[in-house]
Amino acid sequence: MSKKTFLEDIYDRDNVPDVAALYDEWAATYDAEIADNGYATPKRCAEALAKVATDHSQPVLDFGCGTGLSGMALRLAGFETLDGRDLSSEMLTQAQAKGIYRDLQQVTPDTGIEGIVGRYSLIAAIGVIGVGAGPASLVHSLLNALPTGGLLVFSYNDHVIQDTEYAEARDTALSSGLAIERLREFGPHLPGQNLNSDVYVFEKQ
Repeated sequence: MSKKTFLEDIYDRDNVPDVAALYDEWAATYDAEIADNGYATPKRCAEALAKVATDHSQPVLDFGCGTGLSGMALRLAGFETLDGRDLSSEMLTQAQAKGIYRDLQQVTPDTGIEGIVGRYSLIAAIGVIGVGAGPASLVHSLLNALPTGGLLVFSYNDHVIQDTEYAEARDTALSSGLAIERLREFGPHLPGQNLNSDVYVFEKQ
């Protein structure tokens, strides 16, 4: 299966077990294929979080860490301690090999938030919340897992920005007083696929 087929296929998936299976299949070639398309969002998200966070020594939960590309970007941005969670066991194998995580755990859609509530003041969901991946409700779930003053960095690519459900989840988190927006930046996501993304840093209220 070519990189184009993988990238196109993921945006057609709305069943989480299918997504996990797809990422298991993709894991061995994911880094190379994504790099070929100029994947820019991990670096942009990591640098956005670094701008807002005052203490880079605090542990960061890399939620939906995949093969660890997001973790590498967070480490390069100055974050010292990283924990990762992902649905795909094969992706986690690739992440483990990078040697940058303190702890890695496989989660299911039902248990993804269990055990993290109140444990982290910094959570990253880089390329995770979106069509064919994490549900719109993850914005609220991850914010609710943070203590007051905690920071969530996440991204919405072009497909997600155009989806009403995801836009409403983002906007409701702000209008309800659950969070305030500390940073929002639009820029490249996958230039090789002509995709851009918004990067957000929300602070839990």
